[in-house]
Amino acid sequence: MPYVLIIHEVDAYPAWKKIFDQAAPIRKQAGEIRYQLLRHETDANRLVHFSEWTSLDNARNFFESPELIEIRRKAGVNTPAFHYLQEIEQGRL
Repeated sequence: MPYVLIIHEVDAYPAWKKIFDQAAPIRKQAGEIRYQLLRHETDANRLVHFSEWTSLDNARNFFESPELIEIRRKAGVNTPAFHYLQEIEQGRL
């Protein structure tokens, strides 16, 4: 399975979350299947967005598109780090 891990800081979580939720239809259309949001234990504006995608090409095209770059700017995203990943194994203990 293809996954994307994004680590970034935002100016204000509530404002970012509103824009994130509004972008759900375009994320789904681009190929995002499911996601998880996590935040740093002591900083609510330091986030991790982990998501499963239909393909890494779809994810890369989406995240690197001018439209999404502008959405991130409006949402107050600071210096996102993108990691495009392929699952090699999973388990449950």
